[in-house]
Amino acid sequence: MSGTFLGMPTAPPRGTGNLRGEEPFPAAARTELGNTQMRRNVGKATRTIRNKRLQVTGELPDWEQLRSAGAAVKRDVMGRLPELLEQFERAVTERGGHVHWARDAAEANAIVTRLVKDTGSDEALKVKSMATQEIGLNEHLADEGITAIETDLAELIVQLGDDRPSHILVPAIHRNRSEIREIFLRSMPGVDPGLDDDPTHLANAARRFLRERFMRARVAISGANFGIAETGTLSVVESEGNGRMCLTMPRTLITVMGLEKLIPAYADLEVFLQLLPRSSTGERMNPYTSMWTGVTPDDGPQEFHLVLLDNGRTATLADAVGREALHCIRCSACLNVCPVYERTGGHAYGSTYPGPIGAVLTPQLAGMDTGGGDPNSSLPYASSLCGACFDACPVKIDIPSLLVELRHQHVEEAHLSAEQLMMKAASTAMATSGRWTAAQRAAQLGRLLGRGGRIRTLPPPGSAWTSARDLPVPPKQTFRQWWDSAEGRAAIDDAHREGGRR
Repeated sequence: MSGTFLGMPTAPPRGTGNLRGEEPFPAAARTELGNTQMRRNVGKATRTIRNKRLQVTGELPDWEQLRSAGAAVKRDVMGRLPELLEQFERAVTERGGHVHWARDAAEANAIVTRLVKDTGSDEALKVKSMATQEIGLNEHLADEGITAIETDLAELIVQLGDDRPSHILVPAIHRNRSEIREIFLRSMPGVDPGLDDDPTHLANAARRFLRERFMRARVAISGANFGIAETGTLSVVESEGNGRMCLTMPRTLITVMGLEKLIPAYADLEVFLQLLPRSSTGERMNPYTSMWTGVTPDDGPQEFHLVLLDNGRTATLADAVGREALHCIRCSACLNVCPVYERTGGHAYGSTYPGPIGAVLTPQLAGMDTGGGDPNSSLPYASSLCGACFDACPVKIDIPSLLVELRHQHVEEAHLSAEQLMMKAASTAMATSGRWTAAQRAAQLGRLLGRGGRIRTLPPPGSAWTSARDLPVPPKQTFRQWWDSAEGRAAIDDAHREGGRR
């Protein structure tokens, strides 16, 4: 058995790869808000999925009990992850598989590249996998002369469009069918030049393109929705059947799986195979649920490699509060109910993981540099804290509380900022009634900055606030001033008389 290192006693390393955007969320969101076509596409898709989910979850009288069961299983996994990982490794190895441990994106990419090259192939099929997106595997393989071909339809659209995924479950949610047609005509080899934007015709064009690749493939790379510690079994759920082609036809199968995807026992699948499809696509069950255990002679891939990816997961596990984010089963229910995601789309988050769960998970995996303008430090604030994500999550991840905790960590770790200076000034002003009265009177000067009863622009550091919202101008009188005035005393006397008559 190979040795495993789970981050103790030294500090666990943070994740690398596609876990950090190029600009803070507010700046990226402002750009995306100007993309009206994207907003229409995302809004229509999320509303459709959201309504389907409500319908199928409402059919189950024990839906809340299922959510609680899923949360309990994931808590158990996080509580004894080292033990379960070693059990999982033993089970996979005993059944003919090979297990590789990767600390970070660079190590995982190097392992997968070596395994593909060992097959003598310069091409690899891929089943949709967020872990490989996270580590930037496709780009690394391309640099090594290996072509990775996405077989999931949405992922293929993103790849051919030289685009980035914008949703956990539907990576091309920001594209409509007319845009997809243009992408296929521009980038898909051998496509019919008369292709229209009928969804059936688009799907058939993708099928013809992929079928030839399936027939000649020698190696495939997959992710995993679940890994079962008890038996060494892995599972992928999908809607198209392309995944099953990848998992059965090539001679070599390489699976990249995040450490947190484990569940303890085979029986636990009963819970998650009810929770996941209803929460993700609004279906009662996934059309294709594939499971494999090691290698079976003359049936399916004859060489199986499992790459277990850390990439910041043990650093997240070390946070007693934040580790709850590792319960995520990548269903995307939180994205589909989030008012912020619906308006900005996924690209504004800058990470493989967008939406509410991405705003929690990304800073924990890759860290937040609180002193250098790190875009990740803005993600915990990319939320209205409305709580819809918590209500929708099938494993009851309290995303709003995790966002508040990350905000707390950001403030505690940050260098002295304008915001902290303002809070210190407010604390000083509120320390005595005299200071507070003087501060209120001084604040009335803010009326000079207003137009039409609103303050739309403040000088720095207040400009950060008014860049996203207006402020009402301060009142002409403070409450105390009004109370002590003739007008205030008269109003109070009138109220007393009115109350006496009643």
